[in-house]
Amino acid sequence: MGMAAIQAQNSEEAPAPVHRDQAPGGDAPAGQGADMAAALRPLLVDVGIPLGSYYLLRDALGLSLWVSLTLSGIGPALRAAAGLAAKRELNLLAVLMLAVSLAGIVVSFLTGDPRAMIAKDSIISSVIAFAILGSVALRRPLMSAGLKPFLTRGEPLRTAAWDRLRAASPQFRRLELLFSTIWGLALLAECAAHLIGAYTLPVTTMAWLGTVMGLSAIAVAIVAGGAAAGPIQKMIDAEAAAS
Repeated sequence: MGMAAIQAQNSEEAPAPVHRDQAPGGDAPAGQGADMAAALRPLLVDVGIPLGSYYLLRDALGLSLWVSLTLSGIGPALRAAAGLAAKRELNLLAVLMLAVSLAGIVVSFLTGDPRAMIAKDSIISSVIAFAILGSVALRRPLMSAGLKPFLTRGEPLRTAAWDRLRAASPQFRRLELLFSTIWGLALLAECAAHLIGAYTLPVTTMAWLGTVMGLSAIAVAIVAGGAAAGPIQKMIDAEAAAS
């Protein structure tokens, strides 16, 4: 048998090369899914479950507003206390949800005046806005909890790049603070506009305009937040490629 035939036979029988980033047996997508789930777990536990339990208790089980808020706030209260006891630090997401629940309980007793009923939505939203801005003052930007899994996509290489940049890069930390500041100011501006509109515009107008204000504030925060999220993503791309 000639050398050409032997080489052709060997090339047919040799297994295809496995790339470094590809897991054997096609497990890469499953691994990435698990990484993304792990990255999103804090949001699910501290935000998703309390919100889901609130709507379940209020809408499905028919409990009153303040009872639903009280019961759904138990989890965040326990999470905040556990984090403080175990790590000597506050779980900011859990504290935020607890504060929102407490604010909701307080404003749930505002009844009778239609304008007060419209204004109470701005009160709850202002709690979120002040919590975000407070986290910036504490240099523990709250919005990073959502930004990190979005930009790293749960990939270990990109997650490690984020962690290294946060520890070593002052510019990266400034961009994190800027991102949360943008969101906090956008939500706070919406709260102020909502509160002013509640007492100056017709109630029938604010019934639909309040929703438009909220959605517009989120849209503005997303667009303006790109001024921080874009450079952060480029820094992560460069750091991950260099590792």
